[in-house]
Amino acid sequence: MNVHVRSFFVKDDGEVPNNPELPVIVYNGVFADDPNGLETTFNRHQWTGSWEGGVFDYHHYHSNTHEVLGVRSGSATVLVGGDAGERLEITTGDVLVLPAGTAHKKLTSSPDFEVIGAYPEGVTPNIRERNPTDRAQAMNEIRSVPVPQTDPVFGEEGPLLDKWVK
Repeated sequence: MNVHVRSFFVKDDGEVPNNPELPVIVYNGVFADDPNGLETTFNRHQWTGSWEGGVFDYHHYHSNTHEVLGVRSGSATVLVGGDAGERLEITTGDVLVLPAGTAHKKLTSSPDFEVIGAYPEGVTPNIRERNPTDRAQAMNEIRSVPVPQTDPVFGEEGPLLDKWVK
């Protein structure tokens, strides 16, 4: 399997904190041949609490957990990191791993766009939006989220374990 993996940091934009220590990781096409295997793979690697659906069309983030999103069908343009963040074109078989605090929102999508989402150890995510009064608490929560023991795609080995070191 030839997988293109890239990672990048998104900066605190004054409205959403993003994550100062851990990069966003994108696995392009890792499930292109078997998008129906996303949920099983995530769950096998202890990324559980899985769900299926879309991505909200407003900036939001989770201060209490990391999140993996795998594209099961369709395509979308997702903005990661707030208004000054990165626009990502994602399509069937792509996987995004968002560290705690990383804002994300859907800009456009095909009618058949669907993702599978999951969280390390099945943590129930909170949903935070731009709110300066919650910022200090959110930053403390983000800092206290542990680095997962497994990569959601590759398990006990994989890019996440190399790139996510606090």
